[in-house]
Amino acid sequence: MKKMKVLLLVALSAACILSGCSKPEEVPEEIPVQEETVVEQEPVVEEIITDEEPVFVEELPEGKKRSSLTGEIISEKLWKKRPLAIMLPTDKAAQPQYGIGNAGVLYECMEEGDMSRQMAIIEDWQDIKTLGNVRSCRDYYVYWALEWDPILVHFGGPYYLAEVTNRADVYNITGCAVNSTSSAPGCNAFYRTSDKVVPHNAYTSGEKLTEECKSLGYKLKHDFDNFRAEHFLFATSAENNLTGASATGAFDAKEVSLAKAFPYTKSSLTYDEATGLYKKNLYESPQCDGTTGEQLTFENVIIQFAHYEVRDAKGYLSFQCHDDTQDGYYITNGKAVHIKWGKSSDYSPTKYYYDDLTQVEFNPGKTFIAVVQNDRSVNIDGVEYTSQVK
Repeated sequence: MKKMKVLLLVALSAACILSGCSKPEEVPEEIPVQEETVVEQEPVVEEIITDEEPVFVEELPEGKKRSSLTGEIISEKLWKKRPLAIMLPTDKAAQPQYGIGNAGVLYECMEEGDMSRQMAIIEDWQDIKTLGNVRSCRDYYVYWALEWDPILVHFGGPYYLAEVTNRADVYNITGCAVNSTSSAPGCNAFYRTSDKVVPHNAYTSGEKLTEECKSLGYKLKHDFDNFRAEHFLFATSAENNLTGASATGAFDAKEVSLAKAFPYTKSSLTYDEATGLYKKNLYESPQCDGTTGEQLTFENVIIQFAHYEVRDAKGYLSFQCHDDTQDGYYITNGKAVHIKWGKSSDYSPTKYYYDDLTQVEFNPGKTFIAVVQNDRSVNIDGVEYTSQVK
């Protein structure tokens, strides 16, 4: 049994007729880039405590590794490469997103104004023709991104973001500077299109990002002093029936509504019995990748309740990313089970545990993580569930 050691601190292709997704859209035409408006506020400083994690070693064929994102067998060459952590909007006017279907892990979390935003962690990104549209970041996304030792891609953000993106260990590519203390490294990677209005029309590509990484001296391979390859604990194919779906206390989870967590987008997931995957929806319609026209699907879903605070009168939020006191739910194979989670430092992975503190075994495949304010609820098969932490 692996115990938590954490310190507290701050697809099935969705055919057009069946799923409601439209046909793949034409790639937007490139026009000159324009900067987003930046809101400046006083910074909030977070102390960071580091904690080493043991490395999990698995015997695999020569030249092969298990993906840290999906648990699937990939080449060692790809395994060594840094993924992207790219910020993508959920705004209705910004849909669809291009390249989002390539995400091995997709985060969704609230921002100011009751609007959520997404961060896609993409492993094999260098050949992707169109990525975006790209939007601004918030500092709490960066702390989740650092777990993957990524190239961070965004289009600016509020003042609070500058402290962490200015750090030398953050491989930051942004379309505009955050404030007077920051620059806009890699801004030439972005272009705007005529298909949508600003700020919903800033795009990039794997080729452009690769060029900017080389220009900035960013390493395209992992820094293994920071990268923890054993991020999730994945079950082997022979153990799939031993994961959360059959854990003690598991209950049915065919329909997962996040409407009370993300009230504007009303994000939700529906379990497809035929494929064993959860189909993602926005605005009560299929959420699709603009390149392929396919609906987003996930093998694993995490509801991660988190402590948060409202920073100022403008409604900017702060989430406590380093914590060991919060809980949530792990959902897979049409079942859900209560879990706990912990994260001890910037680069240490967020770990998920059953109530007996044994580590959750994820089924290999893509994972959707909804980070939910701990005073809001989610609805699973018609029943409201809230954080059990008092």
